[in-house]
Amino acid sequence: MNIDDGVHRIWLKIDLSSQTHIPYMLEALENKTIDVLIYNVGLWEKRGFEDDYSFDHDQPEDIAHLINVNVTSTITYIQALLPHVRKSENGKIIVIGSTAGLDHTNLPQVSFVASKFGLRGIVNALREHVRKDKISVTCINPGELAAEVPYEDGAEKAITLYDETRIPVQDIVELARCVIHLSRVSCVKEINVPAMADLNA
Repeated sequence: MNIDDGVHRIWLKIDLSSQTHIPYMLEALENKTIDVLIYNVGLWEKRGFEDDYSFDHDQPEDIAHLINVNVTSTITYIQALLPHVRKSENGKIIVIGSTAGLDHTNLPQVSFVASKFGLRGIVNALREHVRKDKISVTCINPGELAAEVPYEDGAEKAITLYDETRIPVQDIVELARCVIHLSRVSCVKEINVPAMADLNA
């Protein structure tokens, strides 16, 4: 996490399942300007990746926790950060969603899919809210990601490791960079990025 690239980073340990950490985050930010806010958070169901997964067995408290992290905290934390983004001359908000939130996927994880649909709704409404501030709000919806492969290991390692079935994180980073470098006149609303092998998007 400490990369020697000349960039000064401040790391904050924040529990996004709790709204009580918002004051701590704002205190650490002081009056700083945020030029780019990238919001990337997401929980799956506990057994969401298992072959025997069934929505019938999800516990109500686990469902509520997932929705709280994936939806509620997205709204409240971005809301808290808006004054800092408004200080920028070319503010960008990029929310990382999922192709699970697109229409007609074949995914049975009801709560996760619902939360990713909700994320797109948040982005659409937020975009209208900050349009007068000339803040661009973009949702990037990746498909299967090779998220377990460290960024520093390079895209080819991810491509080879997963036999070209998962998207290297580097691709999503490049898309974000493209959005970030656009002028304040442009607004990219949504980018859908399924892997070539993703048949559900």
